[in-house]
Amino acid sequence: MKRFKLFAFISLSVLAFSCNDAGNAPAATTGGESAATEATGQSGVQDDASQKNVVQVAVGSKDHTTLVTAVKAAELVDALSNAGPFTVFAPTNTAFDKLPAGTVEGLLKPEKKEDLADILQYHVSIGVYNAEQLQDGQSLGQANGGNIKITKKDGKIMVNGTATIITSIPASNGVIHVIDGVLLPGK
Repeated sequence: MKRFKLFAFISLSVLAFSCNDAGNAPAATTGGESAATEATGQSGVQDDASQKNVVQVAVGSKDHTTLVTAVKAAELVDALSNAGPFTVFAPTNTAFDKLPAGTVEGLLKPEKKEDLADILQYHVSIGVYNAEQLQDGQSLGQANGGNIKITKKDGKIMVNGTATIITSIPASNGVIHVIDGVLLPGK
């Protein structure tokens, strides 16, 4: 019994000493910044084995580079990387191209961050609404406090009568409905 106590004491001492030294070790750096400051929050978690979350799916899509740029500019990456569940109505690059010239560029300016966040949050429902669950006339509350309206016509699902769901992609923290239009609050 005395040997067990001695072994336990030595093991705990070694563990405590190891943890203490790790806290004093300098952080790895790249380009003058600490690695810890480059990727913080939920988006900084490295996991190559699990199903991708909504942000990771969008980042991997060549058709959503404008959306990804906007999500980063509005600082919503961590929020959308969390457990959710989320239903994201994700406009394609072509959908953003339909907006009046200069709209996207203007919204990406730092002073328009709140407006951009409001628009992006208007594309997110809390909860998972798969395509087969969406009903004609259904209203969904959005993360920005607004509502969108679902309509079905000729086998197509439309959002606010202006954007059609092209396809749906499951993600670890919800579902993404790829849409061909940008949803604007109050329209």
